[in-house]
Amino acid sequence: MNTTGKLGLGILISLVVGNMVGSGIFMLPRSLSEVASPAGVIAAWLLTGLGVLVTALVFGNLAKRKPELSGGPQIYAKELFKPGSKKSLLSGFMSTWGYWIGNLAGNIAIITTFAGYLSTFFPILTSQSVLFTVGTFDLKVGNALTFAVCTILLWGTNFIILRGIESAGKLNFIATAAKVAGFLLFIVVALFAFQKSNILPFTAPRYDEAGNSVSLFGQINSAAITTLWAFIGVESAVVFSSRAKKQSYIKTATIFGLLIALAIYIGISTLVMGILSQDALISSQKPLIDAMENILGPVGGKILAAVGLISLFGSTIGWVMLSSEVPYQAAKQGIFIPAFLKENEKGIPIFSLIVTNILGQLFIFSTISNSISQAFDFVIYIATLSYLIPYLISSFFQLKLTITGETYKTKKERIIDGIIGGLATIYSIWVIIAGTADIKTFTFGVILIASGIIFYNQLNKQPKAVSANKKSA
Repeated sequence: MNTTGKLGLGILISLVVGNMVGSGIFMLPRSLSEVASPAGVIAAWLLTGLGVLVTALVFGNLAKRKPELSGGPQIYAKELFKPGSKKSLLSGFMSTWGYWIGNLAGNIAIITTFAGYLSTFFPILTSQSVLFTVGTFDLKVGNALTFAVCTILLWGTNFIILRGIESAGKLNFIATAAKVAGFLLFIVVALFAFQKSNILPFTAPRYDEAGNSVSLFGQINSAAITTLWAFIGVESAVVFSSRAKKQSYIKTATIFGLLIALAIYIGISTLVMGILSQDALISSQKPLIDAMENILGPVGGKILAAVGLISLFGSTIGWVMLSSEVPYQAAKQGIFIPAFLKENEKGIPIFSLIVTNILGQLFIFSTISNSISQAFDFVIYIATLSYLIPYLISSFFQLKLTITGETYKTKKERIIDGIIGGLATIYSIWVIIAGTADIKTFTFGVILIASGIIFYNQLNKQPKAVSANKKSA
């Protein structure tokens, strides 16, 4: 097999780690402290870590057993129904649409966080001075400049990817290696500054919008949807499975990437809670930098900000690559609009890439009127719920295979994978219920996913074109 332009194990692991350890590592300590006490945060991390681990095992197993179904967890939706049926086509299309929309929102969470950390060097990005007024709307200087920075980063990444998947992957690998080294340095330094008093009371109360006290279990529920954001991207190797040098690399990259990210997340989030007071953490726009400045002063903050910028740049490359790959691979499977099959001479899904970034540009407009932290909180809830449906579908598909016995040779394998699939299913359902408890989040999530119906008819009216493209792919 020709491996030119293919992705090796190191690059696949870096895509998994780089896509997981992106904006979340920088903003989640604040988001989590808003909704949960230290006890609730730690419990949510442990439950989420276990849930994502079994989900990662599902991804790795399905990539091994169904290598022809490349392109991401949403692809498995069509396999839950009779091949070629309308139900199969519709479920595959809607699952892909929701997953793609989640990616678009996730990209902007990373890009807006990049602008937030850039403000360490350019404070004008947070300026509240009014640039001009239109009716009752005031455009502030900081918001306008943040919008410009986010736009440049988005389209600069577009240009980098157009030069080739392998070269973009290598750049992501370098950025990921740099950020892992930087975060390990942060952990070592933070160990000496940890203050137990900052995480006390360990079960401090939290209140909802109506002012009612939230129980510890309620805090864990609220934190669970947020901690899951930290692990979104664990499926990155699965999405790029058709571009891997060896299919065996997919499961290895997924598990190793998850373990590396889990160690970084738990270490850093716990240490930040012990460096900043809970009030200071909740009000912080860039908690890791504030924590480092508490230890080493302004110089330490700038060093970490530089690491953050490298990290977020690499994550932006990885996520834009993944986002454009999703509809492209789905189109190859015959469950998405045929136009997304268009490639350039380097095998880059050029139509998908451009459309993905045009839609991403629309999300960037959220920075015009909101603070960076508000924009981040909004998109992570919407994006996370969009991801959960494909995750749940993957778990269902594994259960289906274990029940029918397809691809299995021994009963023992079926039982083990059935247990893993069952645990992954329970976890996904739990987080979906927790995440949709807020009616605003639920409504936005449903609207975004349901909006795909508008475009479904284009696919439904062109079955022959899709079929032909699928055969030629």
